Amino acid sequence: MELKSIPRLELIQVAEAVSREKSIDKEEVILAMEEAIQKAARSKYGIDRDIRANIDRKNGAIVIAQYTEVVEAIDNEAIQMTFQESERRKLNLSIGDFYKETLPQIDFGRIAAQTAKQVISQKVREAERQRQFQEYKDRIGEIVIGTIKRVENHSITIDLGRAEATIKKDQMIPREQLRPGDRLRSYIIDVREEVRGPQIFLSRSCNEFLAALFTQEVPEIYDGIIEIKGVAREPGSRAKMTAFSNDPSIDPVGACVGMRGSRVQAVVGELQGEKIEIIPWSEDPVTFVINALAPAVPSKVVMDQDAGRMEVVVPDDQLSLAIGRRGQNVRLASQLTNWYVDILTEAEESDRRQEEFSIRTKIFIEALDIDDVIAHLMVGEGFVSIEDIADASLDELEAIEGFDIDIASELSERAKNYMKIENERVENSLKKLKVSDDLYNFDKLSKQNILVLAENKIKTLDDLAELDSEELYNILGKEVFLNEEMAGSVIMSAREHWFSDENLNN
Repeated sequence: MELKSIPRLELIQVAEAVSREKSIDKEEVILAMEEAIQKAARSKYGIDRDIRANIDRKNGAIVIAQYTEVVEAIDNEAIQMTFQESERRKLNLSIGDFYKETLPQIDFGRIAAQTAKQVISQKVREAERQRQFQEYKDRIGEIVIGTIKRVENHSITIDLGRAEATIKKDQMIPREQLRPGDRLRSYIIDVREEVRGPQIFLSRSCNEFLAALFTQEVPEIYDGIIEIKGVAREPGSRAKMTAFSNDPSIDPVGACVGMRGSRVQAVVGELQGEKIEIIPWSEDPVTFVINALAPAVPSKVVMDQDAGRMEVVVPDDQLSLAIGRRGQNVRLASQLTNWYVDILTEAEESDRRQEEFSIRTKIFIEALDIDDVIAHLMVGEGFVSIEDIADASLDELEAIEGFDIDIASELSERAKNYMKIENERVENSLKKLKVSDDLYNFDKLSKQNILVLAENKIKTLDDLAELDSEELYNILGKEVFLNEEMAGSVIMSAREHWFSDENLNN
């Protein structure tokens, strides 16, 4: 678009045409034209001068003028004059006013016209990008349909019609074959302004995409009758989705599956054959975990609420079903339910219980100087440590079959004496090893655990914070942590003081 080839009366028509083509405001185009003319005029009359261009919005007439500010003392002669000078020239201006001097029209040469074209093109692109950002910034969480424009090693560019978007490699479905020209549904995960302009980021692998597809396919979800409570995916392979119905007369699983599987198959087809299981949501965590482990049918579930862990026992012939290929079934069930799920066969569970029973019995016999019969009774009643016995009331102990008040009192007394001696031993050892106050007062570990750390040369909270989860798990063992993730959460708590306001300021 070379301005020298456009009659002035047609400038407004050109602006309107560009506005329609690029879907941006006409005023933005005219402002870009004014800036282009202004830049060309400065090249002719002096780049250090305050030269402004104005296009009449009705007839396209161009006015080029030089502005000079009236000031008390001149800092820049190119754009300022003194009040005395304005008085001498009888301009009738005050300090702070501008003297406007109209300049002759310029004839755009080839270089000037090319420069103007570049300025206009740049401004139009900026306006177009801003329009895209305003249009899409509030559409995060929507599904959009576009055409693949470019396929590169680490990303795909999607033409959405009025904008371009990007799908990065980690947001694609693995092994999905995509070619330029293909139509593709994707989920908007982010829209942000960057140095190179507004960027729209899409995903086909996120959990939200699967949920949004079901919302499109299942009217009951769109209407709010059925809620999607959670999704766990391994994109392109398998997914589990849990749904709940606010209407007892509507089966959430049946509604999502559809007549002869039509609804779920529509989603499966979009996700390149990803196997999808619909699971009824339950407020009861045990029932929920059992549902999530389908097709396996557990025979027993032991819940440790404090640790966020479920120990699930299955018949020996269902172990492979419960775990799934390469652990996929139990992994997805854990992600969906937010419980750590540990799968055991009935034989493994029996062996482990027997081992735990023997270890606890031996501890009780040695620490409390009791015979194996009483120790067996204590373990059988669910006491797992001597501290449990010391904290139990006499009524609880006397209620054990075969115990009377004398036995209960004696057991309680021995347990309390043992804990007193043990606590004194631990306290003295911690002092002798010079454990720092911050680690001593760390409430995520017991004093016995802290002593074990100190014996391994971990004597300050910083020492603990610098460990990784595997190191801490190996030091304290499975008697303290069920898994490395639990050890990792303790380490993160130990690191909290690193990010305190006081430390950050230092």
